[in-house]
Amino acid sequence: MKRYFLSRVLYQFSYKLVFVFLLFISCVPGFAQSQPEVKITGNWSGKLELPTVKLEIIFKIVADENGLLTAKMDVPMQNAKDLPVSKTEIKNDSLFLTVAAIGGSYKGAFETDKKITGIWQQNGVKLPLVLEKNKPGVKRNRPQTPQPPFPYIVKEVEYINPESGLKLAGTLTIPNNAKSCPAVVLISGSGAQDRDETIFEHKPFLVIANYLTRNGIAVLRVDDRGVGGSEGDIKNATSNDFATDVLAGVNFLKNTAGIDTTKIGLIGHSEGGLIAPIVATQSNNIAFIILLAGPGTPGKQILLDQAELLNRAAGLTDAQIEQNRKLQTAIFNILLTEKDSVKQVDRLQRTLSNGMYPMLNDEQKKLIDTKVAGINNAWFKFFLAYNPYPTLTKVTCPVLALAGEKDLQVPPKTNLEAIKKALAEGGNKNVETKELQNLNHLFQNCKTGAVAEYAEIEETISPGVLEIIKAWIWDIE
Repeated sequence: MKRYFLSRVLYQFSYKLVFVFLLFISCVPGFAQSQPEVKITGNWSGKLELPTVKLEIIFKIVADENGLLTAKMDVPMQNAKDLPVSKTEIKNDSLFLTVAAIGGSYKGAFETDKKITGIWQQNGVKLPLVLEKNKPGVKRNRPQTPQPPFPYIVKEVEYINPESGLKLAGTLTIPNNAKSCPAVVLISGSGAQDRDETIFEHKPFLVIANYLTRNGIAVLRVDDRGVGGSEGDIKNATSNDFATDVLAGVNFLKNTAGIDTTKIGLIGHSEGGLIAPIVATQSNNIAFIILLAGPGTPGKQILLDQAELLNRAAGLTDAQIEQNRKLQTAIFNILLTEKDSVKQVDRLQRTLSNGMYPMLNDEQKKLIDTKVAGINNAWFKFFLAYNPYPTLTKVTCPVLALAGEKDLQVPPKTNLEAIKKALAEGGNKNVETKELQNLNHLFQNCKTGAVAEYAEIEETISPGVLEIIKAWIWDIE
């Protein structure tokens, strides 16, 4: 669940790829300001110069028939789209934008009709930002994304999770003329993921499915709840709920022609690597599981470790890192120990505002309340408290656990060691764990492992990882 200027100042805790902006989409109403001219309408983009990355920001300004201006904000590198701009205003040849949802604002003066020079401000930090009108966006090269026609069968599928009653939609790829082939269900990481686990225009699950199916293995990949063709609300579900979605996918494969029902396995990435062992302990139909950057330590520990690694990679000082750790610890303790829901919200509001919440204005309170809502929910509380170790001790099927040496989101050494230890404690001897050199959380070859690199790297997933997965599945005894 990610640490740049725009996100880290909000102390985002999700450990996968759900960047901070995704917590705030559609939570702030727009404020329309009447203007005599609408030459400002269009897309304006610029880049914030941060210690480790140039972060592009795009403001999309439109006017209605009465000249009322509204705007939305995109941050492509953080996978954020259409973040509401709460105030859009022109005064004395200057542009004023307020993004209340993230505590940000912009003030810039028109240099020309296509250039604005100004300052982006967020939570007391100010950075220069030059916006240019209709500047074409960067088209990122994704050479591994497969293109049709495909040398295998592609089926759009739907089925019902009998426990929740929700319809789930996905894509099944199956080798041509398959009579009895192995099959896998792909399980995505945290956040609302589509069936391809799309992030920064990368489609890792599509790449995995294409590779495995070309090598004789059927693959089912599915939209998360509330995404694409799947029903449901991901915000009110936990990893245990998602495990029932996976079981429904396994049952769907059991009734699909051409599948060897004794060789159905699971491949889980990040939080998906937490869900796969849950499913494996609840069903006798799981032949194997593959954990890609899966957690082996408690959620609270992963989040604390992740924040330190990502903040250090982003250039924060030791003092800033320690300050953030203290804030995280205080918030986690409130979520884990305060049982009274009213008191819990009050304590979170005061902690996130340094005790100033009662004295804030309405807009400032909205910002704090949005932060509280982002962590005070069923999914986050479950993940924070969940320790995967006891479940792993009960997994009896073959397990392959892979981690990237430069993964800063699920630290490889502590989590791989915990996974290995738990499986050994449970008596599972068909286990292989590998820490793969030079790979990040997405299993891309990288320089530092920082989240800032994910979008810039052309590789979606290391071909070596694909080969390891394929070979291991075929070699399972």
